[in-house]
Amino acid sequence: MAYAPDNRAFYDADSHVMELPNFIIDYADKKIKDQIPPVSYQASLVTDEEVEVILNNGGKHSKEHVEAQIALGDKLIAESKEIQALGAFDRDDRSIAMDLLGFKKQLVFATHSVVTPFRDVRGKAKYVEKQGVKITPELRYGATRAHNRAMSDFCSQDSRLMGVGVIPLHEPELAMVELDFAIKSGLKAIWIPHYASGDRSPGHLSLDPFWQKLSEEGVPFLMHVGGAPLQLDKSWSDNGKPPSKDWMGGGENVRAKDMVVMHQGPETFVSMMVLDGVFERNPKLKGASVELGAGWVPEMLKRLDYVVRTWSRVDKNLSEIKRKPSEQLIEQMAFTPFAHENVGLLIDSSDPELYLFSSDYPHVEGTRDPIGKFESSLIKHDEETKDLFYSENFLRIFPEARV
Repeated sequence: MAYAPDNRAFYDADSHVMELPNFIIDYADKKIKDQIPPVSYQASLVTDEEVEVILNNGGKHSKEHVEAQIALGDKLIAESKEIQALGAFDRDDRSIAMDLLGFKKQLVFATHSVVTPFRDVRGKAKYVEKQGVKITPELRYGATRAHNRAMSDFCSQDSRLMGVGVIPLHEPELAMVELDFAIKSGLKAIWIPHYASGDRSPGHLSLDPFWQKLSEEGVPFLMHVGGAPLQLDKSWSDNGKPPSKDWMGGGENVRAKDMVVMHQGPETFVSMMVLDGVFERNPKLKGASVELGAGWVPEMLKRLDYVVRTWSRVDKNLSEIKRKPSEQLIEQMAFTPFAHENVGLLIDSSDPELYLFSSDYPHVEGTRDPIGKFESSLIKHDEETKDLFYSENFLRIFPEARV
C-alpha cells in the first residue's frame, strides 16, 4: 500500500535528489571540470562517513539497505530520510520510492549542487578571492549546463519525475542559451535565484525575452530555498551574545533569525515581477515559490493591490498594469506552505487556488507525515478545496502533468 491515500490524486511540488560529490562534475565540459567544487555535505545532516560508504559501494546503497527501505512500505516517507533514503541519488531506486509514496508526479530539485550556478558575489569580491573562487560567466553557466544535464538524466527514465533545471539571470544572453538547452533536455521547470541577479531587477527589459520564452513554451519558473543566501548579513547576528546555533545544532545552516525573514527574498522577487509588469506582459507565464513558506502571501496580495492602486497616480511605470496584482498572482503563481503552517487559514485569508502540496522527500524538513500535517488544518474544508491543494493547483501551473 502506498503512503498517499487512493481517494484522490496527489501531485508533489517539492522533492530532492541528494547528490553524490561528482553529481555535476561528471556532466561538465572538460574545460571547467576542475573548477567546479564537489558537492559538500558539511552544513547538513549527512556525514562524510555516510557518503564514503556509498562511494565505496560503487555509488549505490547496499542490496540489504535497499531491501530494508522497500520493506518500510507506506512508512517510507516517515523513516527514509536524507542520503539514506530510497532513491535519494539512484534513479532506479527512486522509481521504487515513487511506487511506495503514491504521488502522481513529483518535482525534483537539487539539494547542494546549485552553489556554483547561483553563487551571489555582489559586494563580496574580497571574500571570493580569499576562498580561491572566481565565478566567471563561463564557470557559472558551464556549471548550470552540467547541473541541467545531470538532472535531466536522473529524471529521464520515469515520467513521474519532473526535473527542475537551474538558470541564473546574471547574463541575459547566456541565460537564453541555457534556457533553450534546458527545454530541449526535457526539464519541466526552471529554478531562478531570487535575488537581484546581475544587479538588476528580474523585470528588467533585457530579461523580457527570457520570460517570453518560458511563457511561449509553457515552462514555469520556480523559486526555492537555497536560491539566495540562507543566512542574514552578519551584522544582524552581532548582539554581543554567543553565536546562535542553526536548526541542526551547528552554525552553517538556517538559524532562528534567518528563518523569521526567509520570506523577504521571494516576496521581494515576486513583488518586483508584478510592479515591473512581467506578469502583465506575459499572461500565460506561470511560476511557483517552493519551500519558502506561504504565511506571507495573503498580506503581499493586499499590499500589492494597495500600492498599485495608490502609486499608479504618480508612477508612470505602473500604468501598464491593468489587472490587479492579486488577480495576476492567483492566475499565474502558486506557493507551498511549510508543513507547520495552517494552510486552511491561508486559503480563508486569500484564495484556494494559490497553494500547493509538497512532501520535500527525502529531506527531514518535510516531516514524517506531510499529508497528515496539512489535513489537520483542512479538516473544515470541503473536498473541492482539498483537491485544489493536492492536485488541481499543481495542474494549473503544470497542465501537461495531468495523468
